[in-house]
Amino acid sequence: MKIRYLHTMVRVLDLEKSIAFYKLLGLEETRRYDNEGGRFTLVFMAPPGQPECPVELTYNWDGDAGLPSDSRHFGHLAYDVENIYDVCAHLQANGVTINRPPRDGRMAFVRSPDNVSIELLQMGEALPPAEPWKSMPNTGHW
Repeated sequence: MKIRYLHTMVRVLDLEKSIAFYKLLGLEETRRYDNEGGRFTLVFMAPPGQPECPVELTYNWDGDAGLPSDSRHFGHLAYDVENIYDVCAHLQANGVTINRPPRDGRMAFVRSPDNVSIELLQMGEALPPAEPWKSMPNTGHW
């Protein structure tokens, strides 16, 4: 049996806010599909040079009424980053709460505008623990 990763789908309430958030993470829009009949828009965003690893932002023009209450639930999206401290500082400077700071120089969690948990992992070896992250408490949950 052969299997291939396609994408992770996330329902979003505000398409423009969500696109802006994923751009802050460094993703870029790779394609978009507007379906007039189905009244939805799909926006695929992926890391540069990795169009085969997209997150699909699904925006229902008429809202999400009628969908199962657990339709937004799943684990998280995960991305390797070159410097976890720089990425977290960039996100924080742009108003994103760092829910689980990278105290260990290895892992952090943030949430998208639609409450999707995003895991950020340091590429390669963990960075040496550093302030302000080392002593920063968790905020909320991830």
